[in-house]
Amino acid sequence: MKRQMVSFFRVAAFVAAVPTLLAAQPGAHASGPLPLKHDPQPTSAEISAGDLMTRLYIFADDSMMGRETGTRGHLMSTAYIANELRRLGLEPAGDNGTFFQNVPMIRRAFDEKSTITVGDVTLHGGTDFIATAPTGAPPAFGALDVVFGGRAGDTTGGAAPTPDQTRGKLLLQYPAERGAGRGFGFGGRGGRGGGAAIVGTIEEITPQAVHLATHPREGQVTLETPPPNSQRGFVSLTLTPAAAWTLLGADPTTAEKGQAGKSATMHLVFDEEPAPARNVVAIIRGSDAKLKAEFVALGAHNDHIGYLTTSPQDHDSLHVFRQAQFAINGLVRRGQRPSVAQQGELSALNVNFDSLRRARPVRLDSIRNGADDDGSGSVTLLEIAEAFAKAPRKPKRSLLFVWHTGEEKGLLGSRWVTDHLPTAADSIVAQLNMDMIGRGDAQDIPGGSETYVQLVGSRRLSTELGDIVEQVNKTERMPFTFDYQFDANGDPENIYCRSDHYNYARLGIPVVFFTTGLHGDYHQVTDEPQYIDYQHMARIGQLVHDIALTVGNLDHRPLVDKPKPDPNGRCQQ
Repeated sequence: MKRQMVSFFRVAAFVAAVPTLLAAQPGAHASGPLPLKHDPQPTSAEISAGDLMTRLYIFADDSMMGRETGTRGHLMSTAYIANELRRLGLEPAGDNGTFFQNVPMIRRAFDEKSTITVGDVTLHGGTDFIATAPTGAPPAFGALDVVFGGRAGDTTGGAAPTPDQTRGKLLLQYPAERGAGRGFGFGGRGGRGGGAAIVGTIEEITPQAVHLATHPREGQVTLETPPPNSQRGFVSLTLTPAAAWTLLGADPTTAEKGQAGKSATMHLVFDEEPAPARNVVAIIRGSDAKLKAEFVALGAHNDHIGYLTTSPQDHDSLHVFRQAQFAINGLVRRGQRPSVAQQGELSALNVNFDSLRRARPVRLDSIRNGADDDGSGSVTLLEIAEAFAKAPRKPKRSLLFVWHTGEEKGLLGSRWVTDHLPTAADSIVAQLNMDMIGRGDAQDIPGGSETYVQLVGSRRLSTELGDIVEQVNKTERMPFTFDYQFDANGDPENIYCRSDHYNYARLGIPVVFFTTGLHGDYHQVTDEPQYIDYQHMARIGQLVHDIALTVGNLDHRPLVDKPKPDPNGRCQQ
């Protein structure tokens, strides 16, 4: 699928159809729109749209409070998964004979007592800057030299500072340009730092950002101790332009890349408390006396991002506006600006909210339920587990099911489980990962359709595994059209490195990542079960099931014919 330009006429038609959209949401059946609530029904061995609908309306309900790692909602949602696995008769593979693998995490919040001193000037936390710290104990800093890096990801206006210029220093840079809806919040857009001890992103600090950084219930959740042999991350700052001027000793808007600044003495303080987190791990043993010692792993992530940190939002207005906005520049990649035409279309976008209000009263919403991200993958994994558990004959190889925690916090749960597997890593012959598989229609993503699926990583370690996926797909009732564009080397979205499959791939395990892609409701309060295409999702679940069955019954393990990565190195697609 090539990147497509969406015309103003398409957007105008979209806006004119607002009342109709509210009456017929994605995934709706011919009988009418999907409900806001749904009464659960008994599930069966078949991977069906009805079963998925029952499961997702439970898993992504407001009662789960957004499933954020380290919260009560996370514990409730993982308890639901474990109860279903127990009912289905799967073998627990977590800690102490349970389905839960506890992942030791802490919630770390920035303390406004932090200071940065430059000569006789003191910059104050919460006013001049905020900070996050990497996994493990925050490193102690004394004096650090400052260097300017330009704009993150910018390849124009001179060469970026070399690692030798940035190593062990405070790197100041402006945030990368991005398409709509791609920001990761405070301090998260500073790039990789090139060996810098601290990366400082220059932008105004809002009261919301300060609250997010400092509130003890909403601080950064991270592993208590660094993974074995892992590279320590860098501390990330967000600094006001005035603070950046003080550190650089010059106007950053006119500074050159690599320009040296002053020396700064860092006094960064963080408050910590335990944040309960757990993976859910289960096994179905294979039927072959020899091959059952090998495993096909299947995964999804159970967490999302919880409550809004701002006031509740008008759900329907936001949903319609974000869909229209994403239709215009949803495929603008990281490091790129929307085109002049796209910027013009965004400026012209004017949703008729009066029409929308006549169709439905205001619904205020503050919970980011994550129905697609990754409720869709989590409940589909349950459906696949049920199908295998109730099958009269099991695959020759065993199946390892993992619902990972902390994906939204930096793939933390998958890192933990791959460092603490219930079986030897070399006994896992492949891993199939699902994240956001509940949408994919043309109104969700340009180029989407009822047969749309993105594949990432399927041939990066094993050509044979990628071929198996293609072969199995041809046998499906309605074969999918695979979009490989996000799997290209150097793609700026770097999807191969951004979901849990990579923590298996780093160990040399061949992986396949299935997704229907981003859409306007991504990470919004509007990512809810009523907008999911359950028929589409069921067919993806059947495809993943059939691939797992095929690999599980092979007389050999998929051949790894590509170089294996450094298991503790940085991933770059």
